Amino acid sequence: MVRTPLRCLNTGGGMSFSSGASIEYVSDELETLGWYHGDLSRHAAEALLLSNGTDGSYLLRNSNEGPGYFALSVRAKDSVKHFQVTRKDNGYAFGFNKFATLQDFVNHFANQPLLGSDTGTLIVLKSPYPLCVEEPSIYESVRVHTAIQTGRTENDLVANAPSLGTKEGYLVKQGAVVKNWKQRWFTLNRYELKYFRDKMCEEPIRTLDLRACSAVQFDYSQDRVNCFCLVFAKRTFYLCAKTGVEADEWIKILRWKLSQIRKGR
Repeated sequence: MVRTPLRCLNTGGGMSFSSGASIEYVSDELETLGWYHGDLSRHAAEALLLSNGTDGSYLLRNSNEGPGYFALSVRAKDSVKHFQVTRKDNGYAFGFNKFATLQDFVNHFANQPLLGSDTGTLIVLKSPYPLCVEEPSIYESVRVHTAIQTGRTENDLVANAPSLGTKEGYLVKQGAVVKNWKQRWFTLNRYELKYFRDKMCEEPIRTLDLRACSAVQFDYSQDRVNCFCLVFAKRTFYLCAKTGVEADEWIKILRWKLSQIRKGR
């Protein structure tokens, strides 16, 4: 089945869904869900939930792993987490549970499931983020219309936006002067890695600009397990995760950030 983007139609009696395909298109049962966002990308899901969602908002979208694979994107405090959902023989698998029908799957979400990951943090799936949000048909009037440059063509238009690539969780950090270890709450958004005294604090203790970071790697010099470090010109930051899986996840996303910086994105 060829995927086609969903769109909302205002029929006068409320919102309905259209796949944008011909009348011969066989509708997927997921399109009956008001919070299924079809081919929405990971980047767009993060931007949408971070800008307009609340803690516990979630949506379901297609995964780039292929047919039968989906991603549940969930807004946490300062990040968006993505969980895999699979479909086989009209049944659904999510987390530790399997559901024989779509109705059973939806009923599970109606009961606000609680999810925990290797970060040690818990997320309650509180409310689905709708595909269709009513908006006013109001447009700004144009009073000035000119051009700053001249002679440029389509080849000069370069679309560019930094990836959000969010992550958050508790890590244990080594002190700069006194070499003791303290648990801190870390958040990663764009090219900023912030750490706070705890999850409830609004102001970070420090913000690390990853554009000044030269390397992220596992570390075996501190006589601690699940340890990794971020290398800056004036200091190397040593961090430890609860599990090897969590440390590996942090290293992977931080290294990916550095690769994006080197590409100039």
